[in-house]
Amino acid sequence: MGRPLILVSNDDGISSRGIQFLVTVMKELGEVIVVAPDSPQSGMGHAITIGEPLRLTETDLFKDVKSYKCSGTPADCVKLGKHFILKDQKPDLVVSGVNHGSNTSISVLYSGTMSAAVEAAIEGFPAIGFSLCDYDSDADFSHTAEYVYKIAKTTLENRFPEGVALNVNFPPRQNEPIKGIQVCRQAHAKWQEEFDQRHDPYGRRYFWMAGNFINFDTGEDNDEWAIANNYVSVVPCQYDMTAHNAISILNEWSFDNPT
Repeated sequence: MGRPLILVSNDDGISSRGIQFLVTVMKELGEVIVVAPDSPQSGMGHAITIGEPLRLTETDLFKDVKSYKCSGTPADCVKLGKHFILKDQKPDLVVSGVNHGSNTSISVLYSGTMSAAVEAAIEGFPAIGFSLCDYDSDADFSHTAEYVYKIAKTTLENRFPEGVALNVNFPPRQNEPIKGIQVCRQAHAKWQEEFDQRHDPYGRRYFWMAGNFINFDTGEDNDEWAIANNYVSVVPCQYDMTAHNAISILNEWSFDNPT
């Protein structure tokens, strides 16, 4: 058996510090191939490019690792990686990140980092999205290395649940070491948006979106609690967004179907 084949992507762009760190760790586990956006794609969610051509260019940014920059979104990167770079090869693992900033709770819906992982899950590949809860472009990732390695290695060694991607978040570097790993649920929280209305020199109106993160969750089994208490949070996510508990309720409604 050869070394595992690991596809690496992200949403901060191929030159970000986070993906350089992730590639370094993944090289210890297997053969690495990188397909990542040529520019930052944060907040793109699961967007794909359908109205313009996609460009895919080989780079030499990573020593001894084949890497390609893509003009599209993180989901585009995984699609092109599967169909044109790997071709008949099936990756043993797809990893995305390490993102500069949190992707806990509701942020998973907007996350370009997690969209790459979820796209891999759609294709039937084991997938993990890694994020550090530190938005600094020069953030220190070193305290996460053993956990990135451990979570990826454990995923490679075990039967991975079909249609699932792991959303892994790390607390920022602190004086105290990380306490451990918690498998947990997504916290019930949201972003309360605010829009700053301005005008350009020609008098035309434009907006800057801002806002505050509001956590409604008081439980101790969710990702927000884990990060606040210096644990690594691991949340299994799925692309089937069916609200199964609501089906029986809707079946009690009268939709006036013809008899």
